[in-house]
Amino acid sequence: MSEKSARRYWLMKSEPEVFSFQDLLEAPQKSTHWEGVRNYQARNFMRDLFQKGDGVLFYHSNAEPPGVAGIAEVVRAGYPDPDALNPKSKYYDEAAHRKGVNPWIMVDVKAVKAFKTFVSRERLAAEPRLKEMMVLKKGSRLSIQPVTEKEFELVVKLGS
Repeated sequence: MSEKSARRYWLMKSEPEVFSFQDLLEAPQKSTHWEGVRNYQARNFMRDLFQKGDGVLFYHSNAEPPGVAGIAEVVRAGYPDPDALNPKSKYYDEAAHRKGVNPWIMVDVKAVKAFKTFVSRERLAAEPRLKEMMVLKKGSRLSIQPVTEKEFELVVKLGS
């Protein structure tokens, strides 16, 4: 399998009061676009590596407690985020608008399954086999993070 076609796994953070996993479950066709990413490293993941079929751990950040609420799947690979050039959007990027170049990307994700058991960050940290997960690293604030297949499968098992 080529690098471009190999299934990858991701952790995507969202604040539940802004957009929760329940919101994704209630979206039409349980699907929505993941817009508003304004970090170049996260953008690069979405632009260069995200592919249809990739697995997603949907992580509630800035919550009590933070943790993984369910599983989603990428249903459309990266494409331009039009909100970056829309002055009425909360995701408007004035510098991009001035330059006339939109560097920002979004993807579409679809809910697959809510976890029976919410997997808190504390529970993730207590699992020795997950000690290398980026979300557990001190200072790791990136909203989109790669996870390994083994990490993904273990978190799914913890949530089942």
